[in-house]
Amino acid sequence: MRQTRPAVHIRALCSVSAAAASLLVLSGCSPAVDVAAAGDAANPACAPMMVALPDAIGDAALRKTNSQATAAWGDPSRVILRCGVNVPGPTTDRCVSVNDIDWVIKEGEPFWTLTTYGREPATEILMDPDKISSATVLADLSASAGKIKATRNCVGQEEVQNLPTSK
Repeated sequence: MRQTRPAVHIRALCSVSAAAASLLVLSGCSPAVDVAAAGDAANPACAPMMVALPDAIGDAALRKTNSQATAAWGDPSRVILRCGVNVPGPTTDRCVSVNDIDWVIKEGEPFWTLTTYGREPATEILMDPDKISSATVLADLSASAGKIKATRNCVGQEEVQNLPTSK
């Protein structure tokens, strides 16, 4: 039995389409990044921030993670985010404000920990400053972090010295 030309083309087209679909599915199956959830990751206040996260930080693309209220960017991961970490209290650690979001910075080797200050729940970012700029990370994440309302802000040495004293 002889096949007509259109049937052969349709069968070939279906085979190519199936192969392309398989390739897309396989390439989308990179393993999820293993990130431990924070203690308060189930806090509903994390949700608005999580849905507003950017698709990329610098040139590092957003990846899937295996825990609630977490995110990762880059392959290998350059930036890890966890919502629901312990809220930092008053501290003498360096605090910077980027786009009206206050961040407490703890420089470690090799990773830095950046934690929102004055927002509950707090958000923590782990990053390697040798792989990506902290300025880029904080600027790209400030809009998302701002989805959690601020109740306090960082104060500098000048503000502390000008506080009224009790008698």
